[in-house]
Amino acid sequence: GQEKLNCNPKKENGTHVVLCELGNPMKAGAQITVDMELSVSGLEDVGDAITFHLQLRSKNSPSPSNASVMVTVPVEAEAEMELRGNSLPATMVLPTSWQWVEGSQRLEDHGIKVEHVYELHNKGPGTVSGVTLSLAVPHLLGDHVLLYLLELGTEGGMNCSHHPALNPAQV
Repeated sequence: GQEKLNCNPKKENGTHVVLCELGNPMKAGAQITVDMELSVSGLEDVGDAITFHLQLRSKNSPSPSNASVMVTVPVEAEAEMELRGNSLPATMVLPTSWQWVEGSQRLEDHGIKVEHVYELHNKGPGTVSGVTLSLAVPHLLGDHVLLYLLELGTEGGMNCSHHPALNPAQV
């Protein structure tokens, strides 16, 4: 018959241990099968696998030859990322002939301001780190300026590196 085990977590010598009582008394030569489901948290920095040390011990006949086995389980992080984008204003009508004012330091002489906002969301279930978002923005069309890239900014503890074409006229 199937029975639920009574398991208790403990800490021994700095190691997390889970002790499970299989039953007492047990007949000599008895064979049992144990299926265990473990829920382990905090695996972000453990690498590609986690190893469990399993040992079967008897309280009635302690022996140094108690069977011990190491079980290595691969760890796969799972997190779903979602990128949301938005332009402010959402639509823009440009004049058919735009007069570029060479050498001007005024923003309005370089075009109409459009702000693009991107949000990267972690939908879980795991946490993420070391994520790189590469965003390619066309700033030239042939020899003509298509978009004058003024600045890049981030929020939420992210780092940002940018292309040298950012604000070339130092407006």
